[in-house]
Amino acid sequence: MKVLRFLKNNFSLIFKTYPLPFLILFLSCFQQERNCLDFQSGSFEFTSVSSEGDTLKTFFTRTKSIEIDYFENQIDSSSVNWVSECECILKKLNPSSPGQEKSIQMKILSTSVDEYLFEYSFVGDIENKRRGKAKKISNELLTKFDR
Repeated sequence: MKVLRFLKNNFSLIFKTYPLPFLILFLSCFQQERNCLDFQSGSFEFTSVSSEGDTLKTFFTRTKSIEIDYFENQIDSSSVNWVSECECILKKLNPSSPGQEKSIQMKILSTSVDEYLFEYSFVGDIENKRRGKAKKISNELLTKFDR
């Protein structure tokens, strides 16, 4: 009881003297917003940068079970298996090379109104995870992208 009374009476002094532990305690209680169900289906835009520095845009449409990608006038499709509200496994339906036969694990880390931050890698490859951000451009399943 004496400890609680001491803390109550001296909180301001303790906080001013040792602000970092209180800041860490406060921030550790903060959780990123994740409304993953809003991003399981719809039409999206993903922007990345190539190794040459070029900006590349991929558009994709996704239902709860299939994803169709549109990139540089090529169309590709993958099956989607949601293992949780925020995590899925993508597997190319018609791989054109041995490298495309590997499944990709994707996990939504945080969401905003129309975007989500995600982490992805080949299934089982925990050392080569990458991150990206996708923007939802429509709740509808678009088949043509004029951008």
